[in-house]
Amino acid sequence: MWTLFIVLLIAAYLLGSIPFGLLISQKAVKLDITKTGSGNIGATNVARALGLKWGIITLLVDTLKGFIPVVFVQYLLGSSAEINEALKGMIGLAALLGHQFSVYNSFRGGKGVATCLGVFLAISPISCLFCGMIFFILVSLWRYISLGSIVASLSMPICLYFIGHSTFIIILSLIISLLITFKHRENIQRLIQGNERRWQKVKL
Repeated sequence: MWTLFIVLLIAAYLLGSIPFGLLISQKAVKLDITKTGSGNIGATNVARALGLKWGIITLLVDTLKGFIPVVFVQYLLGSSAEINEALKGMIGLAALLGHQFSVYNSFRGGKGVATCLGVFLAISPISCLFCGMIFFILVSLWRYISLGSIVASLSMPICLYFIGHSTFIIILSLIISLLITFKHRENIQRLIQGNERRWQKVKL
C-alpha cells in the first residue's frame, strides 16, 4: 500500500511539474514566456502575452494537473473515509509542488492557483465554488488577479472548516494557501507600493 502511495506521490509531482504554460508559448508562437511580461508560466501571463485563448488553455491544463491525480487516487481508494481524504490531499500537494517547483524547469514554476483549483475541485467542489465567488468579486472590484488569487486561496481552509472536512485536509489546505501566498510575494510588494498591474481585456 505504502509503496503504491509513494509511486503515486512521485507520479503526481512529475505530472504537476510539466510546464504547460512554457510549452504552449514555445510551440504556439515560438515565445519564451519566462522572458515575457511577469516571467511567470501561469495562465494570467500567458493570456497577456499570447492572448485569451492560450491563457484559457493553460488554465485548463494546469487545473487538470491537480485534478487528475486526486481523482485517480479517489478511484483507487473507493472511499471518502478521513484517512483516504488525507491521502488525496497529500497527492494534491505533490502535484502543486511539482507545478511550483518543476523538475523539468530547474525547479522554477508557476504560482499554483490553477493546480490548487484542480486539487480542491476533486476534494471539495463546494469550497471551490465559494472561493471562486470571492476571486471573481475581488477581481471585478479592483481588477487585481493576484489579490483575488491570494484571498481566494487563503479562504479555502475556512470554507473547508465550515463544510466539515477533516482537520488534516484543513491544515493541508492552509499549507497550500501559504505556499501560494509565498509565490505571490513580489505581487504583494507591488500591491503595497501601488504599482501592481491590473487585469485588462486581452486579445483572443
